[in-house]
Amino acid sequence: EGDFTLDFWTPAGSSLSETNRMMLHIEQIINSVPEVESSSRRTGAELGPAAVTEANRGDILVKLKKNRRRNIDDVIEDVRAQVNMQEPAVKVEFVQLLQDMIGDLQGEREPVQIKLFSQNPTDAEEWAPKIAEAIKKIDGVTDVFDGVENTISGPAVSFQVDPAVAARAGFTPEEVATDAAALVEGEPAATPVISNDRVYTVRVRFPMNNRASIESVRDTTLTSSSGHTATLGALATITQLPGQTEIHRENLLRLTMVTGRTEGTDLGSAMDAVQKVVSGLHIPPSIRLVYGGTYKEEQKSFRDLVFVLMLAIVLVFIVLLFEFRTFAAPLAILASALLSTSRVFIALLITRTTFNVSSFMGMIMVVGIVAKNGILLLDADQRIRATGASAEEAMLQASRRLLRPIVMTALATMAGMLPLAFALGAGSQMLQPLAIAVIGGILISMVLSLIITPAVHFYLSHEGSFVGASEETLV
Repeated sequence: EGDFTLDFWTPAGSSLSETNRMMLHIEQIINSVPEVESSSRRTGAELGPAAVTEANRGDILVKLKKNRRRNIDDVIEDVRAQVNMQEPAVKVEFVQLLQDMIGDLQGEREPVQIKLFSQNPTDAEEWAPKIAEAIKKIDGVTDVFDGVENTISGPAVSFQVDPAVAARAGFTPEEVATDAAALVEGEPAATPVISNDRVYTVRVRFPMNNRASIESVRDTTLTSSSGHTATLGALATITQLPGQTEIHRENLLRLTMVTGRTEGTDLGSAMDAVQKVVSGLHIPPSIRLVYGGTYKEEQKSFRDLVFVLMLAIVLVFIVLLFEFRTFAAPLAILASALLSTSRVFIALLITRTTFNVSSFMGMIMVVGIVAKNGILLLDADQRIRATGASAEEAMLQASRRLLRPIVMTALATMAGMLPLAFALGAGSQMLQPLAIAVIGGILISMVLSLIITPAVHFYLSHEGSFVGASEETLV
């Protein structure tokens, strides 16, 4: 890919100006990297579902140059090291843009998620940092968050109006609440401003001196609609509250979630290491652990793809059975198609590519392509047999006739997959395993389609020796 996102969290309670100061420094770090073309920052909002967040949160979208010496993983590692060293108070998380968008669509933003469910929230909040600290030590697991520190909001101010006191002072509780809101964040003016036939709503706010401290807020003088005056501290009890932890629930159960990302390793190996480390922590039975994230979605996708593959094989077998009216033809074609999948795993092993959802889809494509070659070969065999040629001679003639079309089709398909296999272009890395799987499977299919399919078909159908396989027995 050519873009990545840096999600950031400054310490809870950081003002917008303080967050801006730290992030300007981080932007300088990012823009000093030679491979970076441009960057843009949002504070108080995050990429994905558009929502306003705390002033200490946001993200930076970084666009890389097309012609660069280092790949995106090396650039991210460089920026991460500099940010952690120069701005240790800022928590950052790096994610490639396309992966982030896919994660948002799936509802699972992080590859590694450890969900802690407990009836007692303090138990989960106590163990989440311990789990996060343990999995941080695993090679390939980065950007680990404990789900506690990064979900604490800033301090708040509570206003509790005493209706009886307010009434004696000539105020209503609603008036006090409106004035308190205008003091802290401002309130829309009763009359909008009209300029050039356009209506503008003006937000009215008390001066900064009135909200510089809790004492200043208490001493602020308010005026009621009836003309009475009183200080806000005389009408309401004002208390400052510490930062509160965000409450997350799943299926109505209180949830604390430890998250992380992988780098330089495949997700399956990383999750095996995570589960091994977590199992050694001896977490109390009052906490129920559930592993989620992209790992969970990938496991579900694998199960679905296995079902799709089995269903495709069954449907292809049924169609071929009715087409050729013999068991020998579909068995020969599917034998060659399934054997070609072995080359898929060899190609992935040679290129050190993981077997994932993308490569699984490539394997399914290989089965379809090889089956197509087998159908053409056996169809030509039947046509030649109809002229009176023997089974052996018909098969040899069909193989000679289809040698060039099968080889040309295979070479054209492999040539079309080469750009993806070499990961040329933005976003091609996600489809690279698919291309490698297809090229590996088709490479061996040229041999299997011309050797295994004819041999198996000839053996099974020779003189009707295969029980129920002769064309005369199936009409």
